[in-house]
Amino acid sequence: MAFLQRAVVTTRFGVALLTTGAGCNPKGAASPGADPQRQSEAEYDLARDYFYRGQQRVALDHCRKAIEVDDHNAHALYFASLIQLFFCSRKLELRDPDCHLREAETYARGALKADETFREAKNTLGQILILEERYQDAIAVLAPLTKDSAFESSFLAWGNLGWAQVGAGHLDEGIESLKNSITEPRFCVGHYRLGVAYEKKGDFVAAEQSLTNALSVEAPECQRLQDAWSERARVRLRLGKLDDARADLEKCRELSADTLTGKGCVEGLARIQ
Repeated sequence: MAFLQRAVVTTRFGVALLTTGAGCNPKGAASPGADPQRQSEAEYDLARDYFYRGQQRVALDHCRKAIEVDDHNAHALYFASLIQLFFCSRKLELRDPDCHLREAETYARGALKADETFREAKNTLGQILILEERYQDAIAVLAPLTKDSAFESSFLAWGNLGWAQVGAGHLDEGIESLKNSITEPRFCVGHYRLGVAYEKKGDFVAAEQSLTNALSVEAPECQRLQDAWSERARVRLRLGKLDDARADLEKCRELSADTLTGKGCVEGLARIQ
């Protein structure tokens, strides 16, 4: 069964693979006496519909109902993990009370238990482990996925593997993995992460170029990647490009002055005015 189309959604973490609608037509919840598998699928359909209408908490409730009825519904388990990942990717800015990373991990592992070939669930599990700062565990999950020729979106696995390696302090390995991720040139999060890795390594020229590549992708979510504007400003200050850095900080502030990143950009502008 074809699952859901995938789209990269940028967050403060530079991560978050979420899903876009695949044209679902929810049937409504089945009656209490219905076949458990069909009832679970009906709850899952409702969960997707509510999520794409912006009612993520209601969507999670329906996912939980789907799982209660059939705890082998791999797609409901996976979608529940994605919804939790959606909440948790925003937690530093919004302090979202619905962020429960361990619950997200449990759902992702449940999806893999129900279907060990569920590669998207394995990639999501890697993301969750990165958010938990369990970098070595994430590497163990993601490294085999990058070599799995059946995973059509291997650039996502490379991007997450590289980010985990950078988090673990393995900069050279992380840079090589992130280079593999940007074989998909529109993967702006991969370019952003590569820029961060180069900055950590002290190669500020390469860092500026990678961050510029991230911000040059003609997609709204890439233009709104606030951390990339902030990071490029920091790199450009290192390179002595004061005017360019100021322009990046102003763009960062324009996107939002209320996030942690935005507040940092406001403070940066005050220092260089």
